[in-house]
Amino acid sequence: MLRLLKRHFYINHIYILNSAELYDPPTGTWTITGCTNEPRIYHTASVLKNGKVLVSGSMTNTAELYDPLTGTWTYTGQLHGIRWWHTASVLGDGKVLVAGGVNAGDYLNSVELYDPATEIWTIVAPMSIPRILHTATVLRDEKVLVSGGDGSYSPVGSAELYDPVRNIWTNTGGMNGTRIGHTATMLPDGKVLTAGGYGGIAELYDPSTKTWTMTGTMNNSRISHVASLLNNGKVLVAGGEPDEGVINTAELYDPSTRVWTTTGSMNHDRSWFTASVLEDGKVLVAGGLNNGYFSNMETAELYDP
Repeated sequence: MLRLLKRHFYINHIYILNSAELYDPPTGTWTITGCTNEPRIYHTASVLKNGKVLVSGSMTNTAELYDPLTGTWTYTGQLHGIRWWHTASVLGDGKVLVAGGVNAGDYLNSVELYDPATEIWTIVAPMSIPRILHTATVLRDEKVLVSGGDGSYSPVGSAELYDPVRNIWTNTGGMNGTRIGHTATMLPDGKVLTAGGYGGIAELYDPSTKTWTMTGTMNNSRISHVASLLNNGKVLVAGGEPDEGVINTAELYDPSTRVWTTTGSMNHDRSWFTASVLEDGKVLVAGGLNNGYFSNMETAELYDP
């Protein structure tokens, strides 16, 4: 999801398509907008400070910009290599840090930085290990916390910090278990809640001590789920895949008690989908898969806290 002109923006990334749509919350309707110049899958989309949207990666090294004022896409600078299943983080200065991913079976530890002012990608310091299906979280001090993922065909529990001022990565405290396809949510107090990824275990990262501590365990094991920070400070986790199949259940994490409680289930089983917190506090979930990789979905639904 990307918020544009008070609408919400999606790119289909289940099959390799180039279509895009806008969701208008007041009317609850979807409208077709401009198509990307190339079909994409497992790419990233980032809202820039100028309001445009940067889409990067997939099975190509190209990147494109979406202009919400015109509804059109234009090519921008090319990445230095092909990557998908990477992360993209908008830094405080407006630049975008792209880390990890895979290229034709080669897991990547390489990292690039996109400058919207020049539309140029620059290679920066690499991560300590290759990672795909990891998470990247911009902390309050503008450092980027990268955790977990698959490091060359093996899930990992390590974490590292990128300092954009010094252009260096440093290892930080390791998680209490390995994770892949998990979620990482920064809480109002600056800590990061990491949940799921082949299990229901959750833990908190404290940037002040650079340590991880176990917190309440979810009611369901989950991978490829979504996590959304609600306006009341709680975290909504929904969908995903347990040991087998796809689920529709949802639960809430309360940072004040560190306890998970079940909440209303979605109307459909979903994994590999998106979730967006709207201006009225509701959460829009859209698309995804409901039967592994064999059944993609075009439905959307709203959660009312």
